[in-house]
Amino acid sequence: MNKARFRPLPCAVILLALLATSSPLAAKGLTELPALRAFVADMVERHGFSDQRLMRLFRQAELRPDIIAAISRPAEAKPWHEYRPIFLTQKRIRGGVEFWNHNLETLVRAEREYGVPPQIIVAIIGVETRYGQYTGKHRVIDALATLAFDYPPRSSFFTGELEQYLLMTREEQIDPLSLRGSYAGAMGIPQFIPSSYRSYAVDFDGDGRRNLWNDPVDAIGSVAAYFKRHGWKAGEPVAFQTRVSGTGYRKLVEKGIKPQLPLREFPALGVQIPGHLDESQPGSLLQLETGGIPEFWIALHNFYVITRYNHSPLYAMAVYQLSNEIRKQWEN
Repeated sequence: MNKARFRPLPCAVILLALLATSSPLAAKGLTELPALRAFVADMVERHGFSDQRLMRLFRQAELRPDIIAAISRPAEAKPWHEYRPIFLTQKRIRGGVEFWNHNLETLVRAEREYGVPPQIIVAIIGVETRYGQYTGKHRVIDALATLAFDYPPRSSFFTGELEQYLLMTREEQIDPLSLRGSYAGAMGIPQFIPSSYRSYAVDFDGDGRRNLWNDPVDAIGSVAAYFKRHGWKAGEPVAFQTRVSGTGYRKLVEKGIKPQLPLREFPALGVQIPGHLDESQPGSLLQLETGGIPEFWIALHNFYVITRYNHSPLYAMAVYQLSNEIRKQWEN
């Protein structure tokens, strides 16, 4: 599930509305919640929605405790040695080769226009929805409303996504009750959240509509456009496995995933640098738990770009390793 910035409702509005709701929210209808009423009033004032139509819509939406349970146990919380086998399977690799073959011309055009190689686009779609085979079972309106009004840790974020969803469905003339997606409100073949759809989805087949639900051409173009907009650098490497010694490398691990320190400074901290890399470029160091001796990877700019789709470094590494396996089998 990709991430995007948005302009949320004022925090004070959401906080006051949540504090006013002392009983379990799931025991109430959505339209009884002060937070929902504040949201509707804001949508009416800022975007010209009809109060009556929005209240009618939310009377048909549901608060879903199963969605709260799902978001509370994300796969990215697993250690690498448990996370990797979810995505690095022969079935998913073969599926990627088939998807590449079926969409060869589109993938070639996407790389030409956006600079993103086919294997990266294919791997993203493979990790997200098994190449469009599983795009989610939850009504998007239920998922976003539940997380906006019944999940305080990320209420502000999902309130913003609910706002974007209503704007998106109005612009695209889609019934907001009709769409299904992930427990976090991600939609379609590439699992775009509403703000990402509005900002990055493209009509790659030129039919006048951005269709990410059942059009792999638009999905491929939109993934490539997303990566390009987030700074993908064509032809540059992504990551390399390395070796470490001593304890200085821990400082690099603790700095996080965003490349900051020039590679030339890594050896002094006990990290080996492949000889073919430009030592002036910044990098970061990942430590992946294998259940035994950890793996260490130097992550470069394009790896960080993958984490803009999903902020987990485990997700980005799964995409990268899957992309390499798909490319090897496709070339053979």
